[in-house]
Order: sequence, then C-alpha cells, then structure tokens
Amino acid sequence: MNDTENLTERANALQELLASQQTLLLSTASVSGVPDLSYAPFVQDQAGCFYVFVSELAAHTANLLANPQGSVMFIRPESESRNLFARERAVFNCTAREISRHEEIHTTQLTALQDKFGEVVSLLRSLSDFHLFALSPESGRYVAGFGQAYTVNVKDGSVSPFSSKRS
Repeated sequence: MNDTENLTERANALQELLASQQTLLLSTASVSGVPDLSYAPFVQDQAGCFYVFVSELAAHTANLLANPQGSVMFIRPESESRNLFARERAVFNCTAREISRHEEIHTTQLTALQDKFGEVVSLLRSLSDFHLFALSPESGRYVAGFGQAYTVNVKDGSVSPFSSKRS
C-alpha cells in the first residue's frame, strides 16, 4: 500500500469513527478560564460543522455564549479498544456560533436532530432555555493508535501525518 492509499484509508477510518458516534465530548471554558467538560448529542452537516442543542442549565451553554472557543472529541468506546492507552480518537478545535431561532438553518438542523434522536427533540424545541450552536472546526487531529497521529484538513476531511515540530 502506498502513502496516498494509506492516508485515504485513515481519512475513511476517521469518517467511520465520526459516523459511529451519537454524542460528542465538549470542552469549553468560562469567561474566567475555568474549564468544563461535558457531552451533547450532535448532528453534522455536509460541510463538517457539528450542531448541538443545549440547555442554559448546563455550564457549557453559558460558556459558549460568553466564549465561543471550544473543542470536541470523539473517542472509540473502551469496550471496542484493544489498548486503552491508544484509543482511536479525533479532536477538533472549534468556533461556536449560536443559531437564532429565526434562521432557516435552525429549523433544518433541529429537524436533523429530531430525525436522529426522535421525539424528545420536539419537547426540547418547545423549551425557551435551549440554544442551537454550530461548532465549526478550525483544526483537527486524528489518532488511530500508537504512532498513528494525523492532522485533519477540516475543509475536505483528508489527513496528513502529524508532526509535533513547530516552525
């Protein structure tokens, strides 16, 4: 297998990991810099943007409203991993944008969430404390296992070998 085929295979494995997940791990920070880690059900659009519908009762919502930077992580379940020190995972640094209820995309993405997660989304839609956020990846890294780290091109989903050296 040549390098191009290997990178294509890795990019496909990354897409399979993302497609296998129904929730994402969400890392945010408060205005004062206090970190918070949580999770949320999500949908992803064709452009690679992740959408979450979250309550004001959750710290991550206030954090995203005040500080639109965050990270999301997708990780292979422990039960499906051969080595817990090298679990397959992808991390994306994102910029968050609240989607107003008046925007057409609000209806489109809530319909996608309802199609994926069922009628509970209908109930959540009626609650005024829920906010829809678009989490747009700015950079990403995919780890397939030991010695198998890749930088993700967030525009097209391709991967290239990760280098920890800085220029």
